[in-house]
Amino acid sequence: MTSQRWTIRTGSRFEELAGYSRAVVDGEWVFVSGTAGSDPETGTFPDDPAEQTRCALRQISDALEKAGGCLADIVRVRVYLSDREHVLPASTVLGEAFTDPRPTNTTIICGFAVPEIQVEIEVTALVRGRTDPGGAG
Repeated sequence: MTSQRWTIRTGSRFEELAGYSRAVVDGEWVFVSGTAGSDPETGTFPDDPAEQTRCALRQISDALEKAGGCLADIVRVRVYLSDREHVLPASTVLGEAFTDPRPTNTTIICGFAVPEIQVEIEVTALVRGRTDPGGAG
């Protein structure tokens, strides 16, 4: 395994615009950028915060797979919600997605630049023993 730092990109116009990567892999650590709950195929945002949470987790899972990991490797979750009414629907989906040992979680109610966004999730994962697929981005 190498401690080389490399990035994972999805080709999102926002990644290019704002100068960020979907994820940065540094050794065994994977840092996934805040991921909004859009449908990656249509680019639209479902009206349901639970479905936005599922969409965000699918995109995060894809990034982790490219880094040689999975959702079970997540050690920290930050959840950003546009309204406190979204806490229960988003939390229910997260509770179904994560098993023991569950990651730490901080949930923040905030505003977003795109009004359709109800959910954005950021994670940190520790992928022990990962075989470095190297420079996927």
